[in-house]
Amino acid sequence: MRSAFATVPFYRERWALDGRTDPVLVPGRTGTDSGAAPLAEAVHKIVDLVPLAGGAQRIEPSRGLGPVLRKARSVSGDALVVVLGGDGVRPPSDLPRGVRCCVVDPDVPGPSVLAELSSALRRGRRVLAVGDDKQLAVFAAALPEDRAYRVESVPRRELDTMDSGPYGVLHDPALGYLGAIEECGRWHLDWPRVYARPTTGGLAFTLLRQDSPRFVDVLPAGGVRGEIAPCPRHGTPVVLT
Repeated sequence: MRSAFATVPFYRERWALDGRTDPVLVPGRTGTDSGAAPLAEAVHKIVDLVPLAGGAQRIEPSRGLGPVLRKARSVSGDALVVVLGGDGVRPPSDLPRGVRCCVVDPDVPGPSVLAELSSALRRGRRVLAVGDDKQLAVFAAALPEDRAYRVESVPRRELDTMDSGPYGVLHDPALGYLGAIEECGRWHLDWPRVYARPTTGGLAFTLLRQDSPRFVDVLPAGGVRGEIAPCPRHGTPVVLT
């Protein structure tokens, strides 16, 4: 947060106007949502989320899939991960070594994708499809019956559609992947890379390892109310809504 205040125009202006050097409100100061910024406002000014030294302006919807997918399902070796999405979604860069990935429009999988999927299944490789419920259903319907049942589905949930699993990954279109359900049945935050705190406007998130664009203490759309608490089994942060 100190780095963001010192180097990122969006936060320098926003926090300085409140007479602060970090987003946490101090006694005697007024502010909204405990100092957090709406994510939509940050994305609208994405050029101002780039540090003064420069960096990328591109939002990465697939950011963080590798670490959270390993929490949701055991993924290693030569598995094939199919990310269901439309324009603007690129393959994640943080999948385990050896794991292949392709981004697929679930409505039109395309012959090359079907050929690669068939080849992977014939060779005994695991195939996992990541998407929301509708995308997973459409994709499964586009596959031959003898292949569809062999594809493992990993439901992608937004903050306001979290359920009890048993599998799933937590996602935001701008922030990327934030966590996953682990074997304890709780939604675990990807805490080495994502920080979250409750505010009066809902849960605010910070991406800890993304240099640019910099998302610090931002509120996703909808203002999802919740808490961050330690998992009674693992001791690491879980999201409770």
